[in-house]
Amino acid sequence: MEFFKSNILLIGLAIGSGIMLLLPSFKKGAGGVPNLSPAEAVTLINRSNAFVLDVRDEAEFTSGHIADATNIPLADLEARIGELKKYQNKAVLVNCQKGMRAAKACDILRKAEFTQVNNLQGGLSAWLEAKLPIVTKAASKKSTASKAASNKKAANDDAANEVS
Repeated sequence: MEFFKSNILLIGLAIGSGIMLLLPSFKKGAGGVPNLSPAEAVTLINRSNAFVLDVRDEAEFTSGHIADATNIPLADLEARIGELKKYQNKAVLVNCQKGMRAAKACDILRKAEFTQVNNLQGGLSAWLEAKLPIVTKAASKKSTASKAASNKKAANDDAANEVS
């Protein structure tokens, strides 16, 4: 008993350190859904061909999103869950702006018996912080326009070659 009284500060420090070491592992699997860093999310997308679900509203989605992401706002998710049934047993990466709405969406998906649901920890903000690329509607239109222009140029070149 004397030992505990004289070393209470060190004992408290040891217990606190232990809790801080274990905290990330508790947070990682909260609600049975892994929280993935942007680097882990890229690996999941590339290796498992993960379906990317963006639960932000349409205006946020249009301003920039992960390539090939599908937008279903959190408010509409339960009503539109049927659209996602084909991904029920596939890897799903859910994201929003900071991670809070995505965590709620993950709960909805888990209740709907989706088996491989993952949350992008920190959301699109963390994705951008990691300097990973996003797609904007303007960029999509621009790339479509540049493809059309290069197709037109190729057609003109072909026509010129046929004439000569």
